[in-house]
Amino acid sequence: MTSIGGAASSGMVDWNLAVATATRLMRPGPDVSRDEARAVVAELRRHAKASEEHVRGFTRLGTEETHDTPLLVVDRPGWVRANVAGFRELLKPLLDKMQERRGTSPGNAVLGAVGGKVTGVELGMLLSFLASRVLGQYETFAPATRDLPAGANGAGRLLLVAPNIVHVERELDVEPHDFRLWVTLHEETHRTQFTAVPWLRDHLEGEIQSFLEETDVDPMTVLERVREAAQSLVGGRPEGEEGDDGHSLVELVQTPAQREILGRLTAVMSLLEGHADFVMDGVGPAVVPSVAEIREKFQQRRAKGASRLDMALRKLLGLDAKLRQYRDGERFVRAVVEEVGMDGFNRVWTSPNTLPTKAEIAKPADWITRVHRKPEA
Repeated sequence: MTSIGGAASSGMVDWNLAVATATRLMRPGPDVSRDEARAVVAELRRHAKASEEHVRGFTRLGTEETHDTPLLVVDRPGWVRANVAGFRELLKPLLDKMQERRGTSPGNAVLGAVGGKVTGVELGMLLSFLASRVLGQYETFAPATRDLPAGANGAGRLLLVAPNIVHVERELDVEPHDFRLWVTLHEETHRTQFTAVPWLRDHLEGEIQSFLEETDVDPMTVLERVREAAQSLVGGRPEGEEGDDGHSLVELVQTPAQREILGRLTAVMSLLEGHADFVMDGVGPAVVPSVAEIREKFQQRRAKGASRLDMALRKLLGLDAKLRQYRDGERFVRAVVEEVGMDGFNRVWTSPNTLPTKAEIAKPADWITRVHRKPEA
C-alpha cells in the first residue's frame, strides 16, 4: 500500500492505518464487468470535458486556460486515499498543537503511538461509511502523492467516484448517460469556482487555519467524538438513545472567535453548494433530457436518507448541515440572479468582502443592497 505522505504514522493519527481500515471495511461496489467499468470511466471523462464548456457558458466564469487541475475517476479506495492525504495536510497544524499539549515524556509517547492507531482505525471506519456515498468531489486542498496528481501550486483536483455513480443511477432507475452528465455538471461547477476565482482557495484555507488555531480542546475530547461516530457506525449507540441527542464533530467549536469563523465558512459553503445546484439545474434542461425525473428522484433520496443509523451519522458528521447548505445556497443564488442577472450575481466573486454573510444567505435582498446599491445619503 502506498504510504500517505511518507511515514506510517503521524502522532495523533496513524493515517496509513486509517486508509487500510477504510479499505478493509468499505462496502463492495456494484457488480460490473471489466468492459463496463472501462466504458463508465471513459464516459465520465467525456462528460467532464463537455461540462467545462457548459458551465463556463452558463456561469460566465473562467476560460479554457483556467482549468489546470486534473480529473481523476476513482474507485472507493482511491477516494479514501485522496481524502486522507487532504486531511493530513489541512489538519497538520491542529495535530501538531495537540501533540505539543500532550507532552513528550516516554509514557506519553507510548500513549501517543497507541492513541494514533486507535484514532486511525476509527477514522478509517468513518471513511468506509462515507466512501460509498460520495458521487464526486472537488478537492480544494489536495497535495500531490505518487498515485494522486494535483494541480500546480497547491491547486486541487476533481474526483468522480465511478462505482457510487453507477450504484445511485441503478438505485434511482434513471437513464445512466443522463445521470452521469448531471453529476459531472455539479462537480465541474466547483472546479470552475476555484479555478476562475484564484483568491478563493487561499481565503478558505486562511479561514480554516484561523479556526484551527483557536482550537483549545483536550485531545481526549476529540478522540471521544471520533469514537462516538465509530460506535454509531457499528451499532454501538445504546438502544433507545435518539440520534438528535448526539454531538456533531463540528460542535467542538467552543470560542466566540471560532463561532464567528464557522459562520463565515458556513456562508461560503452554502454559496458554493447552492451555486453548483443552480448551475446543474440551469444547464440541465438543454443537455440532459431526463433532468426533471433525475432531480425529483435525487431530491427524494436526499430527503429521506436511509436508516436510523444513517440519520444518526449524518448528524454526527455534520451532513445534515450540508443538505441545508444545498437548499439555502440555491435559494440565495436563484433570488440574486432573478434580481440582478448572472453578471450581477458574479460580483460575489470579486473579493472576500463581497461574499455573502450567513445572514445574507437567508436574506438575499440584504446582500444585493450591500453590494449593488449605495445607501441613501
